[in-house]
Amino acid sequence: MYGAISIIPVAVIIILALITKRALEPMFLGVVVAFLILANGNPFDAFYMIIDKTYIVFAKANTIWLILTTVFLGGLLVVMDKSGGLEGFTKFLMKYLKNRKQALLGTWFLGILICISEYMNAIAIGAAMKGITDKYKVSREMLAYVINATGVSVVAIVPFSAWAAFMGAQMNNGGLIFGNSIMSTYMQAIPFAIYGWLAIISALLVILKIIPIFGPMKEAENRAANGIVYPGITVDSQSENENDKLKGKKRAINFVLPLAIVAFLSVYTEDILVAILGGLILCFAMYLGQKLMSITQFTGHLVKGAEDMVSIIFVFILAYVLQEANTELGLVDYVLSNTLGMINPSILPMLIFIVIGLLSFASGTFWSLAALTFPIVGPLAVGIGANPAMCAGALISGVAFGGHICLYSDTVLMACASTKVSNADFFKTSAPLVAIPAVLTIIIFLFLGFIF
Repeated sequence: MYGAISIIPVAVIIILALITKRALEPMFLGVVVAFLILANGNPFDAFYMIIDKTYIVFAKANTIWLILTTVFLGGLLVVMDKSGGLEGFTKFLMKYLKNRKQALLGTWFLGILICISEYMNAIAIGAAMKGITDKYKVSREMLAYVINATGVSVVAIVPFSAWAAFMGAQMNNGGLIFGNSIMSTYMQAIPFAIYGWLAIISALLVILKIIPIFGPMKEAENRAANGIVYPGITVDSQSENENDKLKGKKRAINFVLPLAIVAFLSVYTEDILVAILGGLILCFAMYLGQKLMSITQFTGHLVKGAEDMVSIIFVFILAYVLQEANTELGLVDYVLSNTLGMINPSILPMLIFIVIGLLSFASGTFWSLAALTFPIVGPLAVGIGANPAMCAGALISGVAFGGHICLYSDTVLMACASTKVSNADFFKTSAPLVAIPAVLTIIIFLFLGFIF
């Protein structure tokens, strides 16, 4: 155990990311700092430790799965774009979305509908909506905020997502089974996933201007009102002639049908990678059949999509390596042992949300953190007589919060990639708005803890 020193690498990453407005370089430096601590300052030992941990990370099935999912998802989006399907879908939506508020409401509703996977949500909605929101002078930062608010938050509170199966299994591992099955147990915890509910509702209230925009987001919106939706991107800079060769063939069905197949296969196979591959196969048959592109062009677009995701993949890998370092530094154990000790069961749910939220924000992950902490939190909740469903909901809420706002979480990376917003700008503009549901969640858990 390295105690408070274990927090230093995460602090380095966050501070540098805000200064540089980059994700890759701060992540790399954070990893270096973490392993220098583990190597007692010896740079050669730290170097070899990084290499060893990178091998370990690549040997894990979930790393390969995430890399393949990211690569093929990037390819799918470029292929659908080059087919003219994306532009056709955008023009279709423009018939019904006539102003700024309607464009943002459309984004919000799509986020609710595409609740199968937070990855598909982040990438597909950004690709589909940025042309419309640009037209109505919505800042890319606001678009990224709405997309992410309806990404991991929605997936966390629907019973048929990948989250439900995974989190239900982790609750079982932690001894938090209080229903007839894992799924019924998760269903009982969903009402207590308070952060997810509040994040979705608060995004809607921001769109309707019931919650006023303030701080850096207000500055971004004022800039967008003058035609600059993001530095370097103006309303007039969006090319309308990119697919001129496809004039008359820009059909919305070429975007909607592959996306529908991906959604269906995600539910049927419970594997987004398989679903994306199914979508690509359909695209291949549809686009070649309509003579929208040749085989060579199709594969070229796939490669271009993969290239667009390279920086994201590097950040993913560094995040996994950092997780390995954090495990050896004892970050999670240090935080949990100093926060969830001898406490009143009435305040345990609130404390779980705060602590797990901070850990999720620091680690940038929710899958591995949930797997690590449920076996600790579960027995603790049962042992001191706290409400188990509420404690499970608090942990899920904390994990969702971290995935929602962490600079280098996978959902933030994908939402930023689809909207072309830097991670640091996303954090700077979204954090004040995300703080609203976070603070309300703390208050509600404190209130419910004493009631139940």
